[in-house]
Parts: sequence; C-alpha cells; structure tokens
Amino acid sequence: MLTEVADGVLVHRSELLRNNIVVVRGPSGALVVDPGVTNGELRCLARDLRERGERVVAGFATHPDWDHALWHADLGDAPRYGTVRCAALLRQLRSEPDWRATFARGLPPEIADETPVDLFGLVTALPSGAAEVPWDGPRVRVVEHPAHAPGHAALLVEPARVLVAGDMLSDVFVPMLDDAREGSDPVADHLTGLQRLAEVVPEVDVVVPGHGSVGDARELRARLAADLAYVRALRDGRPTDDPRVLRPEPGWEWVADLHEGQLRTRTPGPGRG
Repeated sequence: MLTEVADGVLVHRSELLRNNIVVVRGPSGALVVDPGVTNGELRCLARDLRERGERVVAGFATHPDWDHALWHADLGDAPRYGTVRCAALLRQLRSEPDWRATFARGLPPEIADETPVDLFGLVTALPSGAAEVPWDGPRVRVVEHPAHAPGHAALLVEPARVLVAGDMLSDVFVPMLDDAREGSDPVADHLTGLQRLAEVVPEVDVVVPGHGSVGDARELRARLAADLAYVRALRDGRPTDDPRVLRPEPGWEWVADLHEGQLRTRTPGPGRG
C-alpha cells in the first residue's frame, strides 16, 4: 500500500526488512526509488501505481546492495539510474558467468524463491558528478557519499523537502559499515557520509530510511546524532549505549549480532595489533 509522506512523495513498505520503496510524482509519471523486495510486493506496488493513474518514467538505485537494485516487469521499462560507482559494480556483477548464484547467496532464505532476479542491477550510470536525477519531475538532488557501500547516494526531493536516505539513518539498523571493501577506511567513510547528510539537514522535513520508520525533522536530527555516536564509539573502542543494540524491537534482536561482528572487526585478537 502506498502512503503519502509529503506532497507528491509516497512510500510502499516491504515487510521482511522494512524496506521503504519511494515514489515521487512528476507531471508525466513517477520516479521509483529502490523497489523491492519480492515478486508479490513489486506486483502490488505496480498495481497501486496503476490504480492511481501513475506510470513509471524513471527508477533509481541508491546503492548496489541486492535489495536496492531490484526491478519487476510490471513496473515497465523506464530508465533506471545510479551513481557511476553503483552502476559499475552492478555491471561487473552481472558480467560474471555465475552472477545469479552470487545474487542468490545474498538473499534471506525466507524469500529466496520469491525475489525477482532477471532485471536486477540493470542500472545506467549518471554522468560523473551529476547533481540531480535526469527526469521530467521535481528536482531530485543526488547526495553521493562513501558510507555503507560504494557509490551510495541519498536523494533530496527538494520541493517536498524529503530525504531518501538509502541504507542510512535507520531507527532499526545501526550504521552498517562497508567492511568488505579493501583499501578503504570504513569508519572514516561512514563519518564522511554522515557529514554529507548533515549538510542537507536544514533542507529536510521528512526522512525516509532504506529500512525502518519514516521520520520528521526532529527525528532526522536524533538519528544523525545516534549514528555519529555509534560510529565514533566503534572507532574509539568504547561500548555503545545505542538502544538499537541494547533494547531492540521484538524480532530485531539480531541487530546486536550485526554490531558484535563490526566490533570484532575492530578488536585486535591474539597476534594482532
């Protein structure tokens, strides 16, 4: 079901990981951001759009994670965009002979047979340094940063003052650092990403995270502060007092395991450090 969160901006919730699919209305159709994650949910999204008289004229993937670069035939064949790095990683993955098996290994087992594969990752790169999504609609600014995944971008729907945050600023997930990328400093990258988002906070009334609850401007500031505190505690080797770890919502207790994994990555073991 589509829910309007600001003038011309709607959200469709996917249940398993609370993915938020964002729809931005334009004069000739809709921009769809990060649609997912099962065939049934994507068909529902397409049906909801048809019933509202909306056709899809553009898509956008905030980053190359499996649940943010999906698509479904029922949404049509509109151009789909991502940053240069996002598009390059997806293109590289799809060029591998066994890419479907690689894709399947990353899926939660509960939905492994329900997630559409064929149109995954077919993303066109924006021009390098592009300032906005190229579509016939309200200005949607691209805020690229190095946190969480290569080529990650948040989108600022300027007229509606909505920040589509991708996998940042969640009320259920702690910051997820990009520990898989060699030759990078995931903590520094994440802090840089949060700083980039902080720069647009004065322009935002509504934040839509990739996972979790939609928040207002006050909630946005609280989440930004919480994420900064969490990442700095990891950096400094201090215990976290983050409620997403210590007092998670029922069913989200596994976020504590995610935290423990990130903590172990930064804790020297025998013979290390």
